[in-house]
This record gives sequence, C-alpha cells and structure tokens, in this order.
Amino acid sequence: MSDWQIDTRLVADSVLLAVVDGIEVRAMASAPWPWLILVPRVSGAVELFDLTPAERAALMDLACRLGERLRHEFAANKINIAALGNVVRQLHLHVVARHEGDPGWPGPVWGRTELPLGDAERSERLRRLRAVAGD
Repeated sequence: MSDWQIDTRLVADSVLLAVVDGIEVRAMASAPWPWLILVPRVSGAVELFDLTPAERAALMDLACRLGERLRHEFAANKINIAALGNVVRQLHLHVVARHEGDPGWPGPVWGRTELPLGDAERSERLRRLRAVAGD
C-alpha cells in the first residue's frame, strides 16, 4: 500500500471527502447529479478481481451503504453503481443518485455536456455529500 498513488485525473475531477477502511470517498462536486467516487488505496488495482476478497467486500459494502445514504439524502429514484475505467484505468466505483426528469434521465451520466453547478449549488452539494460520506 505504501506505493499507492491516486490517478491525477481523479484528483483533478473530484474532491476528497473521507477515507473509510482504506477507500477514498470522493465527490464529483460540480456534476449535475449527486455523485461519489470510491477509490480503494490498493496499488495496481484496475479490476474488481484485483482486490482480495476482503478488500472487494469492503468496497462493495461501502458502495451499498453510501448508495443507501445518497438515496435518502437526495430522494433519488435510482442509484447507479458502476466501474468503467475506460479513461482512468485505476479501479474506482461511481455511485450516482439519479432522479426521473434529471437532465440526463434515463440515459447514463457518462459523456454528458450539461453545465457544471454554480458556486453556491456546488457548496451546498458538497455539504450534503460530506454528510453522506461521514460515519
């Protein structure tokens, strides 16, 4: 674990909220949707099967716990949990709260061109996401 480094693109696109059981919980704070990214601090992990069974269980458990909190905090109709990694190979899970009628509904959030949140909305979104990420 000592040689682990987070991909600079994840750092540039997100805000660190917490570290839970060796997993970074990050927010896509300017996205039109409430969106968390979970990054296990495991060197060389690209796929879920690169994790030990215990690491994988911890990641999935955290994704489910945070997904449930997102659903409650943002009254979401659906929580999307996905690992794509086509642009950033480093293993990371996306946990996204979706609402019927949101700007991209029912399509995926990837590759959308909606404007980012303004400063006030971003601050409020970060406050709420920090509350979701806290224990």
